Amino acid sequence: MNRLSETFKPESNYKTFFLSMVTFGLSYGLYKGVLDNFLADVVSMSAFDKGVSEFFRELPGLALVFVLAGLYMLSAEQIYKIGAVIMMAGMFMHAVVPVRMAYVIAAIFVYSLGEHIQLGMRSTLSLQYSKEGHGGSALGLQNAVYQAGTLIGYVTIIGIFSFLSGSLGLYRRVFTASAAIIFIGLIASLKMTGKSHADETKRRFYFRRKYSKYYMLEVFYGARKQIFFTFGPYVLVLFYGANAMVISILFAVSSICTFFAAPLVGKIIDRFGYKIVMIMDTLILVIVCFFYGFAHHLFPMSVAFIVCCVNYILDSVISLASIASNVYVQDLAESQDEVRATISTGMSVNHLITILIALFGGWIWQTLGIETLFILSAILGLCNSAYAATIKTGPRRK
Repeated sequence: MNRLSETFKPESNYKTFFLSMVTFGLSYGLYKGVLDNFLADVVSMSAFDKGVSEFFRELPGLALVFVLAGLYMLSAEQIYKIGAVIMMAGMFMHAVVPVRMAYVIAAIFVYSLGEHIQLGMRSTLSLQYSKEGHGGSALGLQNAVYQAGTLIGYVTIIGIFSFLSGSLGLYRRVFTASAAIIFIGLIASLKMTGKSHADETKRRFYFRRKYSKYYMLEVFYGARKQIFFTFGPYVLVLFYGANAMVISILFAVSSICTFFAAPLVGKIIDRFGYKIVMIMDTLILVIVCFFYGFAHHLFPMSVAFIVCCVNYILDSVISLASIASNVYVQDLAESQDEVRATISTGMSVNHLITILIALFGGWIWQTLGIETLFILSAILGLCNSAYAATIKTGPRRK
């Protein structure tokens, strides 16, 4: 509690915000814990089909700048709640739609729309509620709280699939429970209040030259992130035959690691600066990508599977460095509304490349192999760090 009181303004809604974050994280943990196996075992999606589904899952991120432009009259808190309503609708669709690829992808799209609306507001609210000079710590703590919720969800899936085998009825019950938990989080978030003014940063598509480096960093990070997020677990399911319980154990361990690492990363950003963090995370990424793509050539399949699991966890931890770019935006911005508008625009720029990676990643896997896919991820990460090195830090940008 001392860390929270030191980081956040006492008059802000951060306690209610964190309570809702735990419930939304729990819902996501249940959902993510079974989704890859549901798509592979029940919907029978191939690697290419998975890429197509990810194209539609990421499409709301690209459209986010247009969606938020239509909601410019609302506060960040209100938009955060709208995102929860749409998430709940999408999750309910997962529980009731026929098991046909088009219907399932439609459910993924709706849930993702709500998730992306909330994602931008989570960073915005964390920075808005934080005390001056504690932006990195605020984002780290927010991430840790969310990971705590997802961990509970993953552990729950582990318990369920320890006794029951995957079936359509079981998957539907998990999705129904997840939708109900989102509703609880929505009720908790109703206590969050905030005022909004119809200023220029909210009313139009917000592009400014001073954020050009931030937009490019989002392009590189989005592409590199998408490969691991989309195809990392699917490699373990299709290539190594991992079931839902094993995948949930992996996600649970990953959540534990990121829970403890997120506040530390935030403190490192505040202490040493966002530029150093942006550059250094790639050194680990290159190693992670190499072993993820080539482990089956270097080790027996059972050992290679463990190596890939370890590297998936490492990637989850180093991905926390992405919050450094949000602190960079806060450092450049002249107001909290400008932070909100810029982060939202950055998310859409990010997804301009991720939808292409999602669509063609499956094709690359099937035609050129997973080795090429993860070599591409390493190259994109190196481009991200090289570009981050060009950022100029001033008196305020330590």
